[in-house]
Amino acid sequence: MWKQFLSKFPRKSSKAEANSDSLSPSHSIGDGASLCSTIQRTSSGNIASSKSASSLKRMSSSIFPSSFVAGIEPLLSFKDVSNAEKSNLFISKLNLCCVIFEFSDLNKDTAEKDIKHQTLVDLVEYVHSGPPRFTEPMIAASCKMFAFNLFRVFPPNCRSNKGTGENEEDEPMFDPAWSHLQIVYDLLLQFIVSASLDAKVAKKYVDHSFILNLLDLFDSEDPRERECLKTVLHRVYGKFMVHRPFIRKTASNIFFRFIFETQRHNGIAELLEVFGSVISGFALPLKEEHKIFLWRALIPLHKPKTVGIYLQQLTYCMTQFIEKEPKLASTVILRLLKYWPVTNSQKEVMFLGEIEEILESINVTEFQKCMVPLFQRIGYCLNSSHFQVAERALFLWNNDHIMGLVSQNRHVLVPLIIPSLERNARSHWNQAVHSITFNVSKMLSDMDEELVLSCKRKFEEEEGKQPAVEEKRTMTWEQLEKAASTFHPVTGRTAVLVTSFSAPIVATLT
Repeated sequence: MWKQFLSKFPRKSSKAEANSDSLSPSHSIGDGASLCSTIQRTSSGNIASSKSASSLKRMSSSIFPSSFVAGIEPLLSFKDVSNAEKSNLFISKLNLCCVIFEFSDLNKDTAEKDIKHQTLVDLVEYVHSGPPRFTEPMIAASCKMFAFNLFRVFPPNCRSNKGTGENEEDEPMFDPAWSHLQIVYDLLLQFIVSASLDAKVAKKYVDHSFILNLLDLFDSEDPRERECLKTVLHRVYGKFMVHRPFIRKTASNIFFRFIFETQRHNGIAELLEVFGSVISGFALPLKEEHKIFLWRALIPLHKPKTVGIYLQQLTYCMTQFIEKEPKLASTVILRLLKYWPVTNSQKEVMFLGEIEEILESINVTEFQKCMVPLFQRIGYCLNSSHFQVAERALFLWNNDHIMGLVSQNRHVLVPLIIPSLERNARSHWNQAVHSITFNVSKMLSDMDEELVLSCKRKFEEEEGKQPAVEEKRTMTWEQLEKAASTFHPVTGRTAVLVTSFSAPIVATLT
């Protein structure tokens, strides 16, 4: 059976490679070790031991130069060959793993699938054991195998067909080939973090095309795959410094396509989680490129209806920027107000939660730059007919830091809030909102009772003038209707004289 499996490869004789480079110390990587421990061995391990070590077979590659490929019997164990032959055996095993199987039928090619599974496990254990330095042929063969197994176009029927994607409770779709993909991802992670990998050599193969294909995989429906990709991308970003600008640019393009075109992507939360760690490592002062990423990519991510799926990761990224450079806080809040969801109550509740997190890290100077428009918006939220929005806005006063900011600027902010609290106390339909409104009013009175009483008197005066204002508005509209009724339809090319008699009427409307 294994001969039929190997017959799928083109065969060509070539001379064996020279001995591997000098040894380098190995490192125990936490993430890699934990992933490695999840792989289950199959019972097909005895296949390799039954083959003679003297039977040498050569394989060639259709992608990489043939001089990079020199393999021996791939089913041998690494323990059964000399150190000089281990690199050739490593390449042979990688070439064997380039064969892709169909997993829609679990009963098809079961023996060959078991052979590939065991070979992948052997490769993971070899890389995890801390081999000598990876040679260029080993790196080339590894990247080829990763590309063959991982880089694929997802079928349309595996993507979400919902236009809004608001249903977060849909059952996740799992890739039937995960038993192999999981080990390939583990091998990729072990390969990237290995101390035996020279980034200067590997960057020729872990290039822009490789990274672009890797980022495209974040749209996978399988949450297990996205979780692995998150770890791999973080390690690639840390290992290959030369590719960092490209990774940020490509991720930005994914965000742009999601925001302004499709509004549908499965991996936005995972990408943002990676960038949360990336942002925390930005050097100070922040580069203009990083600020542009904040303004053009992160803040517009509040626009899609599915923001709730990734809001936690997005908020973390925003707060990381503000912690790095506190001067950004006021601008972030003002730009968030431009995306405020006036017709989506659930998003409004989320925005209020994010605003609270940002306010917890803002200083007084930056707060004063944005407090008036911010608390005008909070005042509208207090009077929302959706009780969850009103409650969430009222809960802001339970935050000690926010109360401290309000106290320092009470002469500006209390007059903005008291009218909303009074309207709630008079006419809001929800009893819980009534109760919390009373508590907030009491807190403000304890802060500055004279100021609160003054604001209430002013509100009463404005409410007393409201009937007269309404009557004036009604009379103005009546005058406009009467004036409009005197006009006759104009046909043809008749000249029309526009008089200024309606100007006072329009002025009164404003």
